[in-house]
Amino acid sequence: MIANRLAPAAALAVLVLLAAPAAAQDKGTVDPKPLPPLADPNDPKTPAKQLFGRKTTPSSLEARAIGFYSKGCLAGGIALPVNGPAWQVMRLSRNRNWGHPNLIDMLERLAVDARRAGWPGLLVGDLSQPRGGPMLTGHASHQVGLDADIWLTPMPNRELTRKEREEMSATMVVARDRKDVDPAVWTTGHVGVIRTAANLPGVERIFVNAAIKKALCRDAGADRGWLHKVRPYWGHDYHFHVRIVCPAGETDCKPQPPVPAGDGCGSELDWWFQESVLHPPPPKEPPKPRPGPTLAELPPACRVVLQSP
Repeated sequence: MIANRLAPAAALAVLVLLAAPAAAQDKGTVDPKPLPPLADPNDPKTPAKQLFGRKTTPSSLEARAIGFYSKGCLAGGIALPVNGPAWQVMRLSRNRNWGHPNLIDMLERLAVDARRAGWPGLLVGDLSQPRGGPMLTGHASHQVGLDADIWLTPMPNRELTRKEREEMSATMVVARDRKDVDPAVWTTGHVGVIRTAANLPGVERIFVNAAIKKALCRDAGADRGWLHKVRPYWGHDYHFHVRIVCPAGETDCKPQPPVPAGDGCGSELDWWFQESVLHPPPPKEPPKPRPGPTLAELPPACRVVLQSP
């Protein structure tokens, strides 16, 4: 998932355009309309995102993460309740509050534990679709029910209206020059909630903007063991992305390579603040839209998930 650091500037520009949409800022609607039926859903050339994007309920299978985080699906997904004692789900019209039971358990625990760290509660963005799989918009990963986006906006002390959940924006915490966080916005609570997430059992990685990683390195204090899980990546300036490990015994789930050693606060972080990385030149030609994988290009078990009642 992390880009090759030796990639030329033009390739970086394309990657930024493809990988860093401000998905948390895309507004939803209080009156979502169903997608029109496909003319030929059995056409083998149909992108899998068109098939999975039309499934509004989970499969009736035992819970299982299938494939890799960016190329797979989710069997037996369960929904994170839209309201909890210390969380609220945003953008309900997307119907992306589904995940593996391990992910749902982690989020419910994080929401409560983060309060002890000075964070009033979670505003939860996208998890996965009811059956996982590629999405029509917004993400390359989030396909196997093991990824979740958490807004960098503290939860208010009231229940948000449906309209607010669809239209309010997440908080931008990165400064305009992209080289650090905005001191007018960044708080010890931001450090606390990310530290709490990184310390939870089963959390594999946390993705943040490089400026946020820089601030965490500076603000972490003596307790630094959790920092190695926090990895810089494009975007992620309105939210942080939590990824958990493949569930024990689920051999169809494909793990990532281990997180590199060290806290990630050394010279390797400097790469992200080069001018060519902060402000890559636009490509000579806009990248062509990618149709995405077909169902045949996903793990074979995903066909069963898609066809299950």
